[in-house]
Order: sequence, then C-alpha cells, then structure tokens
Amino acid sequence: MHEIRRVAVECVGRAVMFGSLAIGCVMVGFSFNPVSAFRSGAFLTLMMALVLMWKAMTAGTKAPRRTEIWLYLDEKSRPLDDPARRVFGTVMRDVYGSFARIALCVAVGFFLLSMVLTAFGLKAYVPPVG
Repeated sequence: MHEIRRVAVECVGRAVMFGSLAIGCVMVGFSFNPVSAFRSGAFLTLMMALVLMWKAMTAGTKAPRRTEIWLYLDEKSRPLDDPARRVFGTVMRDVYGSFARIALCVAVGFFLLSMVLTAFGLKAYVPPVG
C-alpha cells in the first residue's frame, strides 16, 4: 500500500503541476491587471479542485489496470485480487482528495488576494464595448 501511495502522489502531483503551470500562464497573461489575474487564477484553480474532487469520488469505481499508476508499479505491488483493488481505490481517493484540498485552499487565497487588491482601489479589467 505504501508503494501505491508513493506512485499515486507522484502521478497525481505531476498532473496537478501541469494544470498549475497552465493556470500560471493565464495569470501571467492578465499581469497587466492584478485583480483580474488573481480572479482568473482563483476561478481556474477552483475548477481544478472540482475535477480532483470528482476524481476522488469516482476513484473506487475505476479499474486499476486502466490507470497511469498501474504502469509505474512493479509486479509485486500491483493489486490483483478484490481486497487489493479496494485498497487501491481508497488510496487513490485519499490522494486525489488531499490534492483537491490544497487546490481549494490556493483558490481561496487567490480570491482573497483579489478582494484585498479591490479594497485598495484597484479595479478588475473590463473589455471595451464596441
């Protein structure tokens, strides 16, 4: 179980890192307006947290053979019987859930930063009409 958790954290962490890189690129695109940058970061990170929560809720129903973690596990660590599959689903639910909690905290932090900047008088970007 420890080996499954280690590999799952690496694989899910890598996916979250790439998502965070994309969110960071969007935020840099809005860097001319910090309020809009942090609001877009909050919204996109919240979407990532929702996807991670959905993955956590459905982790127990997914066959271990159809996951990336299966490819990185050695032969003796792969879950083959039903109790091992339940353990695999539980570990995946925990890993996805912990990354979802972190993403949710980051999204709240981004939103609070945008609110603080708004309180100091900065305005969000509004595209010109016409």
